[in-house]
Amino acid sequence: MTSTKKAPKLADLLAWLERLRGRGQVVHDDKQRCWHVLGHPETSAVLSDPGAFSSDLSELVPRQEDFALFEQGNFVRMDPPRHRKLRGLVNQAFTPRVVALLEPRIARVTNELLDGAGGETRVDIIERLAYPLPVIVIAELLGIPASDRPIFHRWADDLFNQQNIDPEQSLLATATESMDTAVPTIREMNTYLLQRIRARRADLADDLMSKLILAEVDGEHLADEEIIGFVGLLLLAGHITTTATLGNAILCFEENPEAAAAVRDDPGLLPDTIEEVLRYRTPFPRLARLTTRGVGIGEVDVPAGAVVMPWLAAANRDERVFTEPDRFDVHRTRNPHLAFGHGIHFCIGAPLARLEARVALGIMFQRYADISVAADEPVDEVNPWLMTSVNRLPLDLRPN
Repeated sequence: MTSTKKAPKLADLLAWLERLRGRGQVVHDDKQRCWHVLGHPETSAVLSDPGAFSSDLSELVPRQEDFALFEQGNFVRMDPPRHRKLRGLVNQAFTPRVVALLEPRIARVTNELLDGAGGETRVDIIERLAYPLPVIVIAELLGIPASDRPIFHRWADDLFNQQNIDPEQSLLATATESMDTAVPTIREMNTYLLQRIRARRADLADDLMSKLILAEVDGEHLADEEIIGFVGLLLLAGHITTTATLGNAILCFEENPEAAAAVRDDPGLLPDTIEEVLRYRTPFPRLARLTTRGVGIGEVDVPAGAVVMPWLAAANRDERVFTEPDRFDVHRTRNPHLAFGHGIHFCIGAPLARLEARVALGIMFQRYADISVAADEPVDEVNPWLMTSVNRLPLDLRPN
């Protein structure tokens, strides 16, 4: 029988988080069997202490062979000292200078993609720009054919667009179900990426994958199997963050036309505006950690072996840190949001996502005198318990 259950919206998630916050900034959930961390300082404390809050959850959800291969180089799920060494190797290749030099290419790709719409004034901005732009940029950076982006799109849909997230269900049961569903996609990714890495090792070039192959710390290089995890992470999570941020920015402008007018009048506001978008519509709403010992979070004692869920989306609306947290404010002077995480696992792709969003939005404001969400077509939102993003966002555009 087809389910008639209404798809959840971001407002539903935020209301649920605020009901939880009514019980405290750190709350135990009997149904999900975890500890929800909602406050900004409490979340920051969890993310700052990898010794007490481990990122390696394999003890709880044993990895199948395909996941084990992918996660050899996925330092998002690693603790020190292995995390430090692997991230150090990656940092040699993915430097701030590498990112900064991409700005002219990002601008060219943005204009080419928008030119491809021809004279159309009704455009799905996700399909036209927000998805292909970051994929093209990161694929070229890695040395992977950008023409394969339909494959990457399918992988991202399989891994980031599941609709079975249920706040009433045990998190471990949800995680196990999600992993079982994702196995074919992870297996396909492993095979594809390993072939690309081995081909590049035999024919080095001036790209990020070659730099990862050559990177060295204390005489140690990355094995091909370790490179899989980082390349896959950067290819998928990296482009998804930019896709989400561009779509989220346009929705924020639609809901707050005075903000759009302010940015149009003063493009210098764009960097701060992007930070406010990240705070207000946080792409990845939550993380997960496992306590290695009994530890205090704020005023609450949490036992060893407990699953802890730091909610970035809730921390970014903590009224103790953000004045009027439910208001979208492009003039916000203090914005220490946690959208890209905090501590040793701060998102390595954050500078690239910020750059792509700034360049793309700037060009859109230059090209179009009016940008509005189409009133007669639906906006397709991702399940917000998994990700704050949209799969489809039809716009009406009026050229300058």
